[in-house]
Amino acid sequence: MTWTLFWKICSFALYFANIILVIYVVWRLVMKKSDPMKTLTWILVLILLPYIGLILYLLIGQNYRKDAIFKNKKIVDVEVRKKLALDQLHHYKESDNLPTSVSPYKKLIRQNLLGNYSILTVIDKIDFYFSGKEALDAMIADMELAEQHIHLQSFIFMDDNIGTRIRDLLIKKASEGVEVRVIYDSVGSLKTKRRFFNEMRQAGIEVLEFSPVRIFRPTYKINYRNHRKILVIDGCVGYIGGINIADRYYDGGVYEEWRDTQIRVEGEAVFPMQSSFLLDRYFTINRHLTRRRKYYSDIDIENLYRHKAESGIYSQFLTSGPDSDWSSIKECYFSMITGANQRICINTPYFTPSESLMKAIRTASLGGVEVNLMMPSRSDSVLIHYCSMSYIKELLRAGVNVYLFKNGFLHSKSISVDGEICMVGSANMDNRSMLYDFEVMSVIYSPQCSTIIEEQFDEDISRCEKLSLQKWETRGYKDKLYEGLAR
Repeated sequence: MTWTLFWKICSFALYFANIILVIYVVWRLVMKKSDPMKTLTWILVLILLPYIGLILYLLIGQNYRKDAIFKNKKIVDVEVRKKLALDQLHHYKESDNLPTSVSPYKKLIRQNLLGNYSILTVIDKIDFYFSGKEALDAMIADMELAEQHIHLQSFIFMDDNIGTRIRDLLIKKASEGVEVRVIYDSVGSLKTKRRFFNEMRQAGIEVLEFSPVRIFRPTYKINYRNHRKILVIDGCVGYIGGINIADRYYDGGVYEEWRDTQIRVEGEAVFPMQSSFLLDRYFTINRHLTRRRKYYSDIDIENLYRHKAESGIYSQFLTSGPDSDWSSIKECYFSMITGANQRICINTPYFTPSESLMKAIRTASLGGVEVNLMMPSRSDSVLIHYCSMSYIKELLRAGVNVYLFKNGFLHSKSISVDGEICMVGSANMDNRSMLYDFEVMSVIYSPQCSTIIEEQFDEDISRCEKLSLQKWETRGYKDKLYEGLAR
């Protein structure tokens, strides 16, 4: 047998195997009855990109949501959260004991309790930060005061100026006897030298890499990233929002400024933040901490649901990811938008929503609600920029006010509805955040907090370009082509 004949036989066998596998994958896609657009997209990729399409599907196309790689459901912390949520639901249902200030949102509270085990907690004190510098300076100041433990989770942890400053502080606190734990995402922190994290480990800090990715060790988990940003100090102070640890979040980098949203809370609302961190730690290291109760400060866990105050700042801490039974953050967005009566203000750096969220936004606007959407005029991703722009015409036709932030980069992820309720956290309004990434958001039932978000939104409008349908339709053919291809 000649080499030519051998290679022809191998090529035919490979071609035939690809056809069989593609047919099988297409059959599976159709039988799953998932999102039609997603199914059609994968079918086109499989057909138009022989071999490569199949590899892409195996790496990032499959949904391992129910796979054994996510075993969080059996963890003790999850069972505790579930019990508390169901106890709270029963308590409010049986005694109609829901505080008056949040009673208009009874349906949403129930939805979050059942779908995400998100208990209703009281925030004793809350602060908002609308720039990366403000937020990171506050986080550093609080870490300086830590006496027992620091739990820090970040999608990006760079070895630049601000990253080194925080690393050195964590090493200093560890030398003082403070327990320090860090979780970073493998893909988000891909550019950070391993030596940077090893120096922290050598100082006694527990540093964990979420879902490691290696060049010569491909994994089907590569598509599922931990996008959460959480800081918990001594179990009584917590931060969440959009801030990662990198210079550009502090000084804007190549942008004039970095506009973001971060919140700092005190009180029992820190409990679910701590719980989320410990669950992610367990997933990463597959080992429980001993004496976990001490990490919840003096919070009365067993009586979290017995709220009697008629007023106050109440919140629910939402988590979502491949381990979730429901897309709780997306569903909360949907309920907040469809439940609006007067005004909606949305901040997001990336806007590639699901069809259901797009319909909710259009319907709210057509129904007379003032819907405002703010995005950056210049994105840090060309592909995402054009994909986001591809939705604008549809929004403008429905009467949505679309603003493009021009004074820097808008990285804020927030929504405020009717000046009564708001949500802040790490999730972008895009399919990646809603389907594939581990995310956190805090729903805050407070006119005071919602007003703060709206006032900042109104202030930002002065630094934006407001789009009009007439002007938008005159943009160049090249832009329209790029938008269509990106979407």
